Amino acid sequence: MSVDGTGRAWVFGDDIDTDQITPSRFLVSSDPDELGEHAFNDLRPEFADDVEPGDFVVAGENFGSGSSREHAPLSLVGAGVAGVVAQSFARIFFRNAINLGLPVLLCPGVGEIDDGAEISIDVDEGFVYDHDEEIRYDAEPLPPFLQDLVDQGGLKPYTRRKLESAD
Repeated sequence: MSVDGTGRAWVFGDDIDTDQITPSRFLVSSDPDELGEHAFNDLRPEFADDVEPGDFVVAGENFGSGSSREHAPLSLVGAGVAGVVAQSFARIFFRNAINLGLPVLLCPGVGEIDDGAEISIDVDEGFVYDHDEEIRYDAEPLPPFLQDLVDQGGLKPYTRRKLESAD
């Protein structure tokens, strides 16, 4: 699955936990659009107002650590984020993102990308391209099964499709 077009990179550092992605006081809803209004509310208050559909979150090590709740990746979906690229992910965030259809890509070296840079990602081929600096970063492509989950919009639509085709 190649993410079409380019988007702006919203760069974050290491150890961004789920409470920084979606502060706990906003967990009274599981509506992606409502949660998206509060993404990174305390860390980068301008994010929810300024993020554009198709933008990307770029992070350092251990992105999404902390709670196992799905609200963190769900808020990014609601905000219109096209994908998350990080040097490493907390395992449960990575899996929750896939289950919700949010493309995630492990990519060493993305810490070199500047905040606001225009980038594109390709999860099939496994790369991130920084259009501003004209640099390609090699990443780990998602295995075909996980690509299929993301392509279908996440675990629920994937399962629904499988059940319908079994009839």
